[in-house]
Amino acid sequence: MNTVEEIASVLKRIKSAAIFLHMRPDGDTIGSGMALCRALSMCGISAHTVCESPIPAKFSFLKGTEEISQRPRGDEDAYIAVDVSATTRLGMLETDFLAARKKTTVNIDHHVSNTRFAAYNYVRERPSNAENVAALIRALGVRIEGEIANFLLLGMVTDSGCFSHSDVDGDTLRAAALCLDGGADVNRISFETMRRQSRARAELYAEVISHLRYLSDGKICAALVTCEMLARHGLDSSVTEGIVDFGLTVDGVEVSICLLEVRKGQYKASFRSKGKVDVNAVSRTFGGGGHTLAAGCMFFGELEEIYDRIAYAVWQNEG
Repeated sequence: MNTVEEIASVLKRIKSAAIFLHMRPDGDTIGSGMALCRALSMCGISAHTVCESPIPAKFSFLKGTEEISQRPRGDEDAYIAVDVSATTRLGMLETDFLAARKKTTVNIDHHVSNTRFAAYNYVRERPSNAENVAALIRALGVRIEGEIANFLLLGMVTDSGCFSHSDVDGDTLRAAALCLDGGADVNRISFETMRRQSRARAELYAEVISHLRYLSDGKICAALVTCEMLARHGLDSSVTEGIVDFGLTVDGVEVSICLLEVRKGQYKASFRSKGKVDVNAVSRTFGGGGHTLAAGCMFFGELEEIYDRIAYAVWQNEG
């Protein structure tokens, strides 16, 4: 693996770059990508950010998210992936990234499951990838202030659960302090991303929570969001972020799961753990991955069968 100083040295030699976000973007990939885009521009490098998916409306309060496009131009010197554990997470843009044989490819990530898919890789497991990008920006000699500070703090706040997750440490708070010193608005960022919601989303949340399923004598809590629920409330799947966290607030629950129906017989699963179960290992069983305490994968089949498979996999990976 490369050091952050080596990655900075590589980037200083390029003239243009496309920064790739993962599909179904969250605050960390958006914050990481936009902060790095701004920093490269300050270094005289032409940079833009790409994502195959629409950017959720709740992130539009930060200036610049409207600039994110769906495809690279193709003439960039470098392709940089941020908060992307494997090229499959790029969705339709995977083909573009893998075809970049004559370009400099860079991978900056924080997932333990990262596949080191680029020519240059900086992968350090942290609560948010924004911490890694902050280190890279400093290595580039760019000050963390203004829009850069806000975008970095967006990533840190959203992926750390407002600094509440068990992997948050002093380094996380020191990186956040640099953003605050640079003018980042932590109150607005935390409100817009973690607390603000529409009435329709609140009603969906209440419905989902009222139908929680408990498995393995209450050690596993499963939430289900169906296509019918989303349609009935007039919402899209982006509003389901954060629902999975509720289960961990219930006494006795060690693993919380949210199953989001993609289509009949297909479910996107998000896992959270209090620490006794490695949910990255659980997710890998089903072709997914992520972190020890937060991971995800895709399931196909009938719900009852999926619940049984989850319960068995969690039992096998319980510490």
